[in-house]
Amino acid sequence: MRSDPSFSEAPMPLFGGDEAVPVALPPRGKRHGRVPEPPSYIKDHRQRLRARFLDGGAEALPDYEMLELVLFRAIPRADVKPLARCLLDSFGDFARVLSAPPARLREIDGVGEAVICELKVVEAAAHRLARARVIQRPVISSWDAVIDYVRTAMSHLETERFRVLYLDRKNVLIADEAQGTGTVDHVPVYPREVMKRALELGASALILVHNHPSGDPTPSRADIDMTAQIEAAGQVLGVTLHDHIIVGKSREVSLRGAGYL
Repeated sequence: MRSDPSFSEAPMPLFGGDEAVPVALPPRGKRHGRVPEPPSYIKDHRQRLRARFLDGGAEALPDYEMLELVLFRAIPRADVKPLARCLLDSFGDFARVLSAPPARLREIDGVGEAVICELKVVEAAAHRLARARVIQRPVISSWDAVIDYVRTAMSHLETERFRVLYLDRKNVLIADEAQGTGTVDHVPVYPREVMKRALELGASALILVHNHPSGDPTPSRADIDMTAQIEAAGQVLGVTLHDHIIVGKSREVSLRGAGYL
């Protein structure tokens, strides 16, 4: 969103203490018509890791072990620790691995469709869990849940996306819709389309949300101008703009909190 000057109606030692030593497995084959069982050290490692997770939860495991748990189902008979490390080295952290585009994931040696499916199932589950805490609930009284939701959905994306949260007269969230997907530093925004959809839904208020893939949520001049245009359009149509939240990698900026609304 940074590069568009106008939004009128134009587009706008981390792995210490491993339990199992990585060992390459022989090619898969059949012995007496049966798929061979994984070596005992892999089975034991998986059992211990699952037990630690069940006893202590996610806080008991570093990112690479959480990723191993996800990969167990996709790769049932091999040591997945080297792949977990490789994914983290490639994308940076657990959340960025989950949100990585399938095309990028396929570039990693050892990642097939089964791995991509497991990663995307976990990502979708996280989004649904966060969304369930805010949908059909008063947004103003559950603001922390709203921030958690948009952070989960957008903080690790590699391209800019623009979303609108539509609220009814009681400030209950009735819809969350993507209005545009762009590049690493720009997403097209059409104020007319934002307001048209608000009228279709019978919304009385809006919250705008978009991300900065650079990680820095500081609003650009284009962000501020676009926000002012949508606010002005809403005033004409009786639709209140509550806020515009810009999501960075580790923090968010509220344009209302920053004094722009």
